[in-house]
Amino acid sequence: MNSFQTLFQQHSWDSVKQSILAKTVQDVQHALQTSKPTLEDFKALISPAAMPFLELLAQKSQQITQKRFGKTIQMYVPLYLSNECQNICTYCGFSFDNKIKRKTLNDQEIIAEVEVLKSMGYDHVLLVTGEANQTVGVPYLKRVIQLIRPYFSHISMEVQPLDETDYTELIAEGLNTVLVYQETYHEEDYKLHHPKGKKSNFQYRLETPERLGKAEIHKMGLGVLIGLEDWRTDCFFTALHLDYLEKNFWKTKYSISFPRLRPFSGGLEPKVVMSDAELVQLICAYRIFNEEVELSISTRENEVFRDNIIKLGITSMSAGSKTNPGGYKVEPQSLEQFEISDERSPNEIAQMIQNQGYEVVWKDWDMAF
Repeated sequence: MNSFQTLFQQHSWDSVKQSILAKTVQDVQHALQTSKPTLEDFKALISPAAMPFLELLAQKSQQITQKRFGKTIQMYVPLYLSNECQNICTYCGFSFDNKIKRKTLNDQEIIAEVEVLKSMGYDHVLLVTGEANQTVGVPYLKRVIQLIRPYFSHISMEVQPLDETDYTELIAEGLNTVLVYQETYHEEDYKLHHPKGKKSNFQYRLETPERLGKAEIHKMGLGVLIGLEDWRTDCFFTALHLDYLEKNFWKTKYSISFPRLRPFSGGLEPKVVMSDAELVQLICAYRIFNEEVELSISTRENEVFRDNIIKLGITSMSAGSKTNPGGYKVEPQSLEQFEISDERSPNEIAQMIQNQGYEVVWKDWDMAF
């Protein structure tokens, strides 16, 4: 089995970008008509040439999603455990060079936060930390999973990339899903945005999904931070990565997220601004390209957008999110990692989903099998 790095090196950024921009109306029509879209078809679906076909993309995406997932939306919520971080990242409120008060939750504080999340109805939690191995390394994460496992049927994690043996150890404790975003596949610009800390190692981060696959994680999440670089090119590389992983680690399920660069204190302006229509195009393109992948939207997006994307391909969403450690109860005024846009409660979101004829899924039943 060749590594993804080998495949990745066969695609130059500039060539991929030009290939996407060169796609024609005929290429888009072919991509919409074929029963098994290829990566070249995906390029067409995310190209500027596909924008006049947005209504057709949306219809096809809706049809495929309902066939595979039914009319259901999975609900999850992030639990921020720590804002301590040893990395300097140009776009993040937790960056090491930001002079903020640092906070890592202890056992009692975690349980206090968990009680609030349970009162909201959640059974699927996403654990989030900054990247600080000494403070929130594997021993801490292992203890947290042991602590909260009685409360949740599905535990996800978005923390620093780990070694395969670390993932194996955490999976044994009840870890179900790991999200690991490449941020950008543009290697030179990746280094500009991550000048210091372990995260500056582009290669180690790129290889993380393979380590997860070898550890036989139940599900992993991929994605880029939309706005750091040309979104079309970055998202092609995400699709390339997904395609490779599905072929080599077929036991694992996959999800894609769509975080658009949002402001934080002293924040970075997006290099490329993606419109709402372009985000709809991207979501529909992923669904048409891959019927199995789960597609997730967070509270970074505004109310109107989230209301309208329900029927177009999304399968999971968060609600009532706090992006600061202790944000639900322990320390609600601490600095958030980024600003959220949709501040409605989980109950309000659930009602909105039901009003559209969809079922809200609070519980992930995989743990029961």
